[in-house]
This record gives sequence, C-alpha cells and structure tokens, in this order.
Amino acid sequence: MTEERDPEATLDQWKAEMQAEHAEAIANPDPEEDHQIEGVVQVNYRVYYEYDEDSDALERTREEQVDELTDPELRSCACGVRGMTPDEAREHMAASRNQS
Repeated sequence: MTEERDPEATLDQWKAEMQAEHAEAIANPDPEEDHQIEGVVQVNYRVYYEYDEDSDALERTREEQVDELTDPELRSCACGVRGMTPDEAREHMAASRNQS
C-alpha cells in the first residue's frame, strides 16, 4: 500500500523548511565568506530607429531613459544568501560584523 500525502501539506512543509533555512542564513552568516550586499535593477529606455533603405536596416538614432534608477526590492549577499529584504540584508550584515 502506498502512503498518500497531501500535496498542499507537503508544499507548506517545504516552504516552512526553506523559510527557516533562509532565516538561519541571514542571522548566522558564514564567517569564512565575504559579505557584500548587491542587487539587480533594470532601467528602461525608449529607443528610436530610422530605416536605411540602402542597407535595408534599422539604425538606432537615439534613446531616452523613461524611468529612474531605484533600489531593488530584494538583495543578495556575495556569500550566496539571496532574496533578502532591505531589513534582512541589514540584519545579515550586522551579524557578519558581530562575528569578527
């Protein structure tokens, strides 16, 4: 007889385990690792082209930035901890400094 598992319960258990591991990595950074917070952002541009009949090509004529550079919602650390909120990133950095 196979053991039936509730997929929702299994998923909830997995999420709880991942959240606990994430919280542990934030609060107890590896003292042997380099800790530097980083984030990735995207700034959008509107790009304009003109058609060149002789070469049958579109050639970029200008670009215009359409939004401002903003801080990312989630941050990462060079040590490998990913997906931290700004508060979690500060906690992680403070904990890494306290280990020294």
